[in-house]
Order: sequence, then C-alpha cells, then structure tokens
Amino acid sequence: MNSTIVSIDEAASILKILGDKTRLTMLSILQKQDCCVCEFVEIFQMSQPAISQHLRKLRDNGLVKEKRKSQWIIYSLNTESEYANLVLDLLAHIPDQGFKLQELEAKGLRISCE
Repeated sequence: MNSTIVSIDEAASILKILGDKTRLTMLSILQKQDCCVCEFVEIFQMSQPAISQHLRKLRDNGLVKEKRKSQWIIYSLNTESEYANLVLDLLAHIPDQGFKLQELEAKGLRISCE
C-alpha cells in the first residue's frame, strides 16, 4: 500500500467520488471480497448499466482494479492506488458492508457469473 500524501485537489476529487452512497458501499464490499457486476446488480437492485457506470468512475480514478474471467469482469479494491490509504481510512469509519455478500449468498446469487 502506498503512503503518498495527496494534494487537496486530489483528495477533494476522490472524496467527491466517494460521496456517492452506492460507490462507497461498493468499495466497502470490495474491501472484503472481489465482486462481479452481476453481484452488484443483485445487491443494489440497479440496472447493469447503472452499476457499470459507478464501477467505471471508481476504475477511472484508480480506486478499483478489474480482471477478466472469460466473459466476466471481476472487480477488486486497488490497494496499490495512491489513494488507498485515504480510502481505507475512510472505510474504517463506516459500518462493515460484508453482510450484503452474506445476504447474496443466502439467496443463492453469490458469484453466479463464474
């Protein structure tokens, strides 16, 4: 994890991205486990394009990474990001969202894309 100090402008930009409840929740979930778009669609009960838009903003700002598994894209928290410490510190101050993965698993919808 990088311990770089970020500028006020960079911090403001990242905090603006994290000011969205859905994106902040996504990062909290990704802190626990990598996820596919299809899982976020179920968790948030949003359309796939809406979920993809949120993930694109996180990816474009270096907060998440993606890797392809056949036709699926799996997202993970980017702990190599220059903003990782800022994000992880923020996540330490909000309730754990891991229960959303447990609820998904209980419904039999966990990693339906692999």
